[in-house]
Amino acid sequence: MQVIQTKQLSAQQKERVMDLWNAEYPASLSYNDISEFDKFLANIDQLRHYMLCHQYETIIGWLSVFIRNEETWFSVILDSAFQKQGFGKQLLNLAKQDFEILNGWVIDNDTSKKSDGSLYTMPLPFYLKNGFNVLSAVRLETEKLSAVKIRWKRTVPAVV
Repeated sequence: MQVIQTKQLSAQQKERVMDLWNAEYPASLSYNDISEFDKFLANIDQLRHYMLCHQYETIIGWLSVFIRNEETWFSVILDSAFQKQGFGKQLLNLAKQDFEILNGWVIDNDTSKKSDGSLYTMPLPFYLKNGFNVLSAVRLETEKLSAVKIRWKRTVPAVV
């Protein structure tokens, strides 16, 4: 496995990331075509991409870090065939090395369905296991998404 970091996705990378997005996130968040996904990416400030690649540079995971409302946010997607093998943690750890704080929205219910009709697995336990805290008073409620805010903050060892 190899991780590629970039600030700009190539057309081929963008297509693969959108395919991952549409396959792994709830269907309500899907993009109809690359121009919609392009528009989404164009509206994000200071975007940094981390792509986890398998054989022949096939992207199996994508983590993005960006600025929204003066906070550092992230989103991550991993091909379901590669989940529960430590690859999501690997991507998160790279971002944790580069940033002091990471914020995210996480679906905290088990009612969402993916585009193939299967249930979307609620990822909250994964984030808790990886040092994130749930800010239960901060929620995102839209017609497409119901999520809770999570945050990871680097802890600095005390100086003795």
